[in-house]
Amino acid sequence: MTGRSAPAVLPRSLRAWLGPIAVLAALVVGVIGVLYAGHGEPGRVDRWIIQPTADSVRPPWRRVALALDFLGEPAGSAMLIVAIVTGCLLLRRPRAAVLFVAGAAMAVGTATLLKHLVGRTIHGDGNLSYPSGHTAFATALALVVALLATGRLGLGRTAGTLLVLAAALVAGAAMGWAQVALGAHYPTDVLGGWCTALAVIPATAWLVDRMADRLLDRMADAGRRERR
Repeated sequence: MTGRSAPAVLPRSLRAWLGPIAVLAALVVGVIGVLYAGHGEPGRVDRWIIQPTADSVRPPWRRVALALDFLGEPAGSAMLIVAIVTGCLLLRRPRAAVLFVAGAAMAVGTATLLKHLVGRTIHGDGNLSYPSGHTAFATALALVVALLATGRLGLGRTAGTLLVLAAALVAGAAMGWAQVALGAHYPTDVLGGWCTALAVIPATAWLVDRMADRLLDRMADAGRRERR
């Protein structure tokens, strides 16, 4: 029994398709970042979709938007991560637990770094907006859940990819709507956050698998040497 027998968090059937998707998403993040670097106003695309600086959502939808927004705040995201990681450990899926933590950290960390590099603002110079960290976080969690479901259900390349993209779209759209509705982000910030997660999570999952496989192989080699 070696590390190769442990279930991978990045199903092999999805690697050929998620790689190009991740590259394309990274390009989208970069292009939008260049277009809006240093800007403090909505762009043409933003104004075409909605006036993003107007906090116009009304009850009961405002409460929904605030609840979604809370899940992306430090307290809400920490509670969510702890609950998910606990469930993974109870189900004896340590790789999944590691991916949830590492994936969320990488997505939010990348979004935070890009905010300082791009320098786009909303509601004043102190409010960096591109890309949306809340959207990146929600999309990242949805991607990890979809990857695990794909492996668990043994889905093929097409079905698995569709599931992953659908989960990312639903989560990103829900959190993105909340951010735009509350006037916290421009629509293009939301798109950037969504693409950030699409670019980061497949690479993070691949790294988690590689590191876990190497660790388990070393443990197996040590066990064989002890039995000699």
